[in-house]
Amino acid sequence: MDNIYEALRESHETQRKLCRRLLRLKPGDPRALAAFDALRIELAAHAAAEERYLYAQILFDDMGLKSSRHALAEHHEIDECVEAMETVRDQPAAWRVHARKLSHEVHHHLREEERKFFQLSGKILTERQKVGLATRYRRDLDRMRAVVA
Repeated sequence: MDNIYEALRESHETQRKLCRRLLRLKPGDPRALAAFDALRIELAAHAAAEERYLYAQILFDDMGLKSSRHALAEHHEIDECVEAMETVRDQPAAWRVHARKLSHEVHHHLREEERKFFQLSGKILTERQKVGLATRYRRDLDRMRAVVA
């Protein structure tokens, strides 16, 4: 059976691929807009499901409070980068700058989460919780992808 971390890593890989695709395409290319929209949907759906089914659990433990708050703040920073990209859709130079910043923020967050937050939360959650949270996270991720789209 898979656990919450394996489920999260699947979305993380999708986010990384979409960031790479976004940076390879020229601003103004319809494929760049499609890549951005796919990334925007994946980021929003993932953040909502992850906050509900991982961060909320860890917030209740004193050991996880600081790390959860930090991770939530990084989600907010990513949201702000997405909003900035939406305002410069018709400005190729600004688009490229904001796309790089968004990609940097996403990669930083994923790296930090996988290297630090997963280890800390793994000490807090039981094996049974990790498996149960994976199921609930996947269900909510799918639902949120449809809601955000």
